Amino acid sequence: MRKDKEKVLDEVWTEDHVRSFLRVRSYDGTDENFHMLLKAYQSMRPEDFELFVGFFIAEKRDINATGRDGRSVLDIVKTHRHGVEYLEILVAAGAV
Repeated sequence: MRKDKEKVLDEVWTEDHVRSFLRVRSYDGTDENFHMLLKAYQSMRPEDFELFVGFFIAEKRDINATGRDGRSVLDIVKTHRHGVEYLEILVAAGAV
């Protein structure tokens, strides 16, 4: 079976593309703040994620929102060995 899409590396993200993650919605009852922050983390390079977090905070969204299992995005990032830059961005934005 053939892949539908090839992985895109070093894609340039415009400010509008980064902002578009503020419109990401959960369809399973997960807190929307948690869901959009997690999706941004999973999709963006650190510099794009930092820009997104700035937009996220400007909209007075909850950086400490939790998923259905009670974990925050910061809790999840702490378990990823390549998540140090993301962890620093979250902590600088007030995640605890």
